[in-house]
Amino acid sequence: MPPAQAIGAQAIGAKAIVRRPSPRLAEGLVTHIDREPVDAALALRQWEVYVVALRAHGWEPVEVPPADDCPDGVFVEDTMVVYKNVALIARPGAAARRAEISSAEEAVTALGCSVNRIREPGTLDGGDVLKIGDTLYVGRGGRTDAGGVRQLRAVFEPLGARVVAVPVSKVLHLKSAVTALPDGTVIGYPPLVDDVRAFPRFLPVPEASGAHVVLLGGGKLLMAASAPRSAELFADLGYEPVPVDISEFEKMEGCVTCLSVRLRDLYA
Repeated sequence: MPPAQAIGAQAIGAKAIVRRPSPRLAEGLVTHIDREPVDAALALRQWEVYVVALRAHGWEPVEVPPADDCPDGVFVEDTMVVYKNVALIARPGAAARRAEISSAEEAVTALGCSVNRIREPGTLDGGDVLKIGDTLYVGRGGRTDAGGVRQLRAVFEPLGARVVAVPVSKVLHLKSAVTALPDGTVIGYPPLVDDVRAFPRFLPVPEASGAHVVLLGGGKLLMAASAPRSAELFADLGYEPVPVDISEFEKMEGCVTCLSVRLRDLYA
């Protein structure tokens, strides 16, 4: 019986693991874009608005202790992948980010998740994994290597997941290129997607930042304010966009998905 259905387990609702940005955010890694000046004070205000938006839509924020010496620590999604109450703790492809892991692991352990870890020499970033139901698409070619993909399969396929590796070369992570709508349709900005044929249903969006949505529930989509035409497209499909300004994080290759780890139907 999967852990989330264990006898006597109690649902503890939707949680969102978050970590406030480091004052050194501007020193973070950038790979596929040119570096721009970052306003750390503005980034903190934007992060606070992001957390308020999650809370307003039923997600209880769980704040990981600050990691001021880790410029990329705010992108907490990269620290883990969670499926059916099992957390697979990442081993980031960028060695400079590995100091972010331990405190995030402590947070998800405290929520009652079972924990596995990516073992060296394998690497895997959580932002490379897109979950759609029981299908886990994993981006291969950037921060996640073949060893990380094999370990992802070994942990989650026995729990009922189907793991599908897809190429990533044009962006930092798979979820920098694509996410999915509530009906499972994958959305992406075609120039940044290696192979749209990897997904059974694909909807192109008109802006790069329009490819990133967080499913808040009830057809509401948390998304970047920098993608108004994509928001219009989603509204025309019957969804309700909830825009937030994350401009300072976008300068660091960040998006709405990587600023939190969303845990649905969590049990303790």
